[in-house]
Amino acid sequence: MTATGGMSAKERAYRDTKARILDGSLPGGDLITEGQVADALAMSRTPVREAFLRLEAEGLLRLFPKRGALVVAVSPSEVEAVLEARELVEGHALTKLCASPEADRSVVAHSLNEVLDIQRAALAAEDEPAFAEADRRFHITLVESARNMILLELYASLRDRQLRMNLGSLDRGPHRPNEILAQHEAIVDALGRGVAGEAVLRLREHLDATRGAVVGRTAGAGGASALGR
Repeated sequence: MTATGGMSAKERAYRDTKARILDGSLPGGDLITEGQVADALAMSRTPVREAFLRLEAEGLLRLFPKRGALVVAVSPSEVEAVLEARELVEGHALTKLCASPEADRSVVAHSLNEVLDIQRAALAAEDEPAFAEADRRFHITLVESARNMILLELYASLRDRQLRMNLGSLDRGPHRPNEILAQHEAIVDALGRGVAGEAVLRLREHLDATRGAVVGRTAGAGGASALGR
């Protein structure tokens, strides 16, 4: 069975459901059924069942026979593991970049500031997904600039988890997005001056704040969107 554009129904069900999990449309703790997804996408339940199995293997769903699928919430242990990996990779990138010539650092700082401009625009537009995506882009630009393909591949493997975490980190009051911007700016400032110790410290402070925001949310501290308050 194929869908519009040649994409199989199974692939369409997988992509649509995964996208809704990652953008928060299907939050952790929600119970969804094959029938709901099949009806929404105008397809049979068979491709949806196969998509659910794939999402379960990726850790995004937990299947319960005859009941449906539970959207797996981001756990505190997952947050800790992801942030530990990020600090190691991004801290190494910052240290390496700070040791590079000033001209090279200026190029990287310019690229990061362009991403921050996008993030500021998303904040002004109260576009939370765009703000979270720009946050992810800021950090991956930092890692890309260190030019270590092995570390970049490792970092890219964290993409889905980071998207969910980034959305969660905004749900901690009206000032959190502005704090994120200020923390990013401090990282770029230290990088531009080539002060590795300060740059890594600013990164650690930023990730610690993210840890507090996301772990607090996974422990039950919900609320309205930070960008919508």
